[in-house]
Amino acid sequence: MAQRLVLVVNCGSSSIKFALRREGSSAALLSGLAEQLESPKAILHWHTTDGKQSQALSPGGHADAMASLLPLIDEYADQPLSAVGHRVVHGGEHFTGAALINPEVIAAIEANAPLAPLHNPANLIGIRAAQAVLPQIPHVAIFDTAFHQSMPPYAYRYALPDELYAVHGVRRYGFHGTSHQYVTQQAALLRGWPATQGAWLSAHLGNGCSNCAVLDGSSLDTSMGLTPLEGLVMGTRSGDVDPNLHAHLGRTLGWDLPRIERLLNRESGLLGLSGLSNDMRELEQARKDGHDGAKLAIEVFCYRLARSLAGLAVALPRLDGLIFTGGIGENSALTRALTLKHLGILGLQVDPDANSNLPRGEAGNIEAAGSTTILVIPTDEERQIAEESLHLLDASN
Repeated sequence: MAQRLVLVVNCGSSSIKFALRREGSSAALLSGLAEQLESPKAILHWHTTDGKQSQALSPGGHADAMASLLPLIDEYADQPLSAVGHRVVHGGEHFTGAALINPEVIAAIEANAPLAPLHNPANLIGIRAAQAVLPQIPHVAIFDTAFHQSMPPYAYRYALPDELYAVHGVRRYGFHGTSHQYVTQQAALLRGWPATQGAWLSAHLGNGCSNCAVLDGSSLDTSMGLTPLEGLVMGTRSGDVDPNLHAHLGRTLGWDLPRIERLLNRESGLLGLSGLSNDMRELEQARKDGHDGAKLAIEVFCYRLARSLAGLAVALPRLDGLIFTGGIGENSALTRALTLKHLGILGLQVDPDANSNLPRGEAGNIEAAGSTTILVIPTDEERQIAEESLHLLDASN
């Protein structure tokens, strides 16, 4: 019997990222992006072994994008879909794993929308659009937060009055769970261990960034919190700031909450520090060219990253290895080197040649002789979503 097929959908407010995955395969049969949706410029891009192609979408909504995707699925799928797996950012405390989507699950996703107002409503748009064109296929929700539900209370509680947690759900949830779960499993397999063995620090670094401490397949602590703003310096997000910054900016500059939220989420991070860009590739080139803002942004990014990793190490009984992943983690040798300069206290020493010469898109070791293991592992959240969707279906039968 042929290995099953899963369509993976990651929907944003104006985009749909998708991938057609075969069970157990490391490569997508079909992948792509529908972007600028709900506008006259809406377009669908897709990639297969035949190359890259695009087509305009008219009138260009999410439903139109899903309808245009169906012929492509029919063309590249050699059997019917077994499931549609949806990335959902925030599951709150409702979900500790994948969930078969039904009215109760949709209601729970809606209930968690205040915790992820930019993400959960968009995820629901994608769910409804996909259900409309694929009504007979099981739809599964995979939550970014679910992997972190194994954190102990002392790691996820804020030092706030209990009512805020008990009544309003104010606690640390964490994100990027699918990525942290995937790369720590791959790290264990690379060591010849079972997938859920090992004590790992995982650094997912992209436009959004988070660290995670994982012991034997369970998240013990992570850098993001109630929202994806907490923690590390990111592309345009500030990460941790003094909690009283809101009051300070309100009193001294007269800023209201929406203005401050825009500052912290869209105008800060690498972009704010450098005054130039949120793209690490551009900043590295500018640093070479002597741009002081780019140099400072990279240094702050790497120091704060190292400080977070060192702090998360206390959650683990030992350290079997550190994993870099995500667009920056996988591709920026400079970021890895500058971060590791601060982490000698954890027994981490980089091999400069291995770090600089690691082939793009490949997993590999970059530690020096005698160092604790340091790995670069390309993440594959779509594969993880597909596999979790099928595991849920098997468990439900």
